Amino acid sequence: MPIPDLPASCDLLVIGSGAAGMAAAICAKHHGLNPVIIEKADVFGGSTAVSGGAIWVPCNPLMLAAGMPDSREAARTYIRNETGNHFNAELVEAFLEKGPEAIDFFHNKTALKMSHRPVSPDYHPDADGATEGGRVLDAYDYDGRRLGENLHRMRPPIADFTILGGLPLGRPDIYHFLRLTRSAKSAAYATKTVLRYIRDRLTWGRNTRLVMGGAVAGRLAETVFELGIPLFTGHELVKLVQDASGRITGAEIDGPRGIVRVSATRGVVLAAGGFPHDTTRRKQHFEHVRKGLPHYSMSPSAGTGGAITTAEAVGAAFVETNTNGGFWTPVSLLPNPDGSKRPFPHLFLDRAKPGVIAVGHDGRRFVNEASSYHDFVQGLIATLLEEGQKSAWLIADHRALRRYGLGAVHAFPSTIGRHLKSGYLKRGATLGHLARECGIDAAQLERTMAAVNAAAAGGEDPQFGKGTTSYQRYLGDAENKPNPCVRPLEAPFYAIEIFPGDIGTTMGLDITAKGEVKQQDGRVIPGLYACGNDINSIMSGSYPGPGITLGPALTFGYIVGGTAAAA
Repeated sequence: MPIPDLPASCDLLVIGSGAAGMAAAICAKHHGLNPVIIEKADVFGGSTAVSGGAIWVPCNPLMLAAGMPDSREAARTYIRNETGNHFNAELVEAFLEKGPEAIDFFHNKTALKMSHRPVSPDYHPDADGATEGGRVLDAYDYDGRRLGENLHRMRPPIADFTILGGLPLGRPDIYHFLRLTRSAKSAAYATKTVLRYIRDRLTWGRNTRLVMGGAVAGRLAETVFELGIPLFTGHELVKLVQDASGRITGAEIDGPRGIVRVSATRGVVLAAGGFPHDTTRRKQHFEHVRKGLPHYSMSPSAGTGGAITTAEAVGAAFVETNTNGGFWTPVSLLPNPDGSKRPFPHLFLDRAKPGVIAVGHDGRRFVNEASSYHDFVQGLIATLLEEGQKSAWLIADHRALRRYGLGAVHAFPSTIGRHLKSGYLKRGATLGHLARECGIDAAQLERTMAAVNAAAAGGEDPQFGKGTTSYQRYLGDAENKPNPCVRPLEAPFYAIEIFPGDIGTTMGLDITAKGEVKQQDGRVIPGLYACGNDINSIMSGSYPGPGITLGPALTFGYIVGGTAAAA
């Protein structure tokens, strides 16, 4: 397919093709503008396409239509409690006001059809203002064949997150695939899903049933292409262009034909995904990296912070006061054939399950394993700095490993031999044997396990309270009584080494409630807008619930599109 030329001019130039960028372009087009989207990577979809796809928006119309209660006051209270002294009233109010409006727009006027989760507790459900469900939305599974040849331009799922070399599993799929050997209904579901995938591989060369973040990106992309919005991949922002008054009037873009200048009558939108792979900025703003701890990001490698840097070059303010510089997740490292390693995130499938604990090299537990991935890593970082170690360990017994899986090791009937051979998975017939394999204090590990098992026999965890909140129980195994997250561990034992990682950055450009980028003195840079992870998170470094990146991304993309049209 021939590479089309970038237009010399447009109304609105959008940098980035994730949820925020596509949302801004769609909304701008709805208001009569002619936007253009450029994407640095060779595929579109950004980190959205490989994310869990959850969208967190309080008081959204889908939950309210289902009769689920919520209020702006409750959501404000919850966010205020989560963010503390970093509470950004201006942006939080904009999000709470415009979020439901944005969901209504995308659900009813675009291909992004969504459903609410009746049960999906906020990450700290016992806090004031939290809810047990409804605030989280998911895109319906999407038939990628509707994108035609553009499906091959979309970012594919991360191979390690799939089975059979490319089949991604959504939330319902995970439920059935974990039970396929115990339920005829689940076995039939799994068989049907696999057969469709085989057909897709033969006819399309990849999966066409898009789930989770892939469904969000695919549905937004359908609307982008239906509206005739040009989307150029393999084009990188180099420089923002200003007129004599300081207004942003376009940008210099580096693409297959070299650097070209594109004028934008209504300005430029930065939605390029933050700085997860900017090693310099990461060291500046991740305290544990400054102190020598390793760190691995799950975000696409194109997220090097270039859009933020170009904005700073024209005077934009970067907020660096958040409690955490990233949205944390623990990761393990899978070996590559060339000897290098790639990260794998431990988000919600293994840590909360019964028969799984986390320990440091000193053999002691250091955190509630069922807490959110963000909270877990805060505990991990603290213990690593205290111990002077670079990693910790997840330990599971054989029953837990085969029933739930552990990291990249899938549950039965998948085999585990290759992971043992590669060293990714360690095994010990006894705790002492496992401790020697992992470099863990054997005597202390024995004491830790004895204490865990004594309490777990009654379904309790007096040390950290694993399984004591609705969120933790939601991630456990409901068939395990009396506590879905706790039971004694029995030999043989397995372990996987874990490290700090992220699924995106929280710090970013300072903006107004209208999505306009601010200077250091608070004045607006005319014609420059930002949304997604290029802006400072409205959660200020906290992580209140699933989808608190995509919810604000869609909302501020929607806001920015309207602001640019009204400028």
